[in-house]
Parts: sequence; C-alpha cells; structure tokens
Amino acid sequence: MRVLGIDPGLTRCGIGVVDVSADRRATLVYVGVVQTPPAQDLGQRLLAVSTGIREVLDEYRPTAMAVERVFAQHNLRTVMGTAQASGIALALGAEHGLTVGLHTPSEVKAAITGYGSAEKAQVGAMVARVLGLDAVPKPADAADALALAICHAWRGAGFDSRSASRSAPPTAGMTKAQAAWRAAERVAR
Repeated sequence: MRVLGIDPGLTRCGIGVVDVSADRRATLVYVGVVQTPPAQDLGQRLLAVSTGIREVLDEYRPTAMAVERVFAQHNLRTVMGTAQASGIALALGAEHGLTVGLHTPSEVKAAITGYGSAEKAQVGAMVARVLGLDAVPKPADAADALALAICHAWRGAGFDSRSASRSAPPTAGMTKAQAAWRAAERVAR
C-alpha cells in the first residue's frame, strides 16, 4: 500500500509518502515540507499548504492518508494554525477518495519506537532505520510525516497482516521495531 502522511502546520507542513508491503517493509517514495512565512496572509498560507499536498496526491497517488490528530496545546494560535492545515489535508483526502486515519503523536511514537513518550530524535532515528536512510529527514516535520504514514500502514490500514508469507521466519528482514510490533500483534490475537 502507498500511504501519504501529513504532519499539519502553517509554518511547516510535513508531507511523506511511503510504500509498505504486506510483510511491513517500508520504502521511501517522497518526503518534503511546505513552508509559509508567518507574515503572509492566512488565506495565501492555506492555499500554499493545499497546493503542496494536492501536488503530492496527484503525482504519487497514495491509497491511504494519515494525518496527525490535532490536540489542545497551550498556544491557541499554534493549535488554530495546525487545525486549519489539518482541515485542508482532510478535505483533500476526501476529495481524492482516500481512507484517512487520524493518529495522535503518542500512537505514532509507540508504533515507530515501541514507546509512546519517545523524543523526536528517537522517532526520527527509527524512521531513518525503518526506511533504510543514511540520515534522518530534516526538518523534524518531514520525519514526523513519514512516521505517520508508517504508523498508519503498520496499524493494519488497508491490508491484512496475516497475508504475509507464512513460509518465511516471522521476523525475517524486519527492523527491531517491526519485529516487536509483529510479536505484540501475535500476543493480542
């Protein structure tokens, strides 16, 4: 499956696309960040975010979308901008007929690192490891978008994890995080 991850924001909106196979191996397809200056008109900023997401949707044609769930923050101005960018992403996902999953930062951290309170650096390092990258994507919004996409796929959106090859060892070729996730799934059944 091909998943588009969106880390919404007005100043920096992270966008990442990954392909995830039935055995949960993830491959980087695209990563980028739409940036807008805080002094720019709000409508123009939202248009830039919309245009950036739409271009990725049109070029890479994902089969699912994951967006970070907006949560209350102390800074009302920051949460409003994040919510507005999130709304743009959700509307574009619906326009393209995609199943859109919302994931909290803690869910993403737990899926990627095995620990829901992991630091951003730990998430970035695991994203790089899972995708076989030489370096962590920068800025952090880019790595977060990829983490969202991976989390969405690993949580079973769009494919049945039981369809993976039963002849190969259950953790062959997996990262430690992928193996831990698969083990947790087996225990939960």
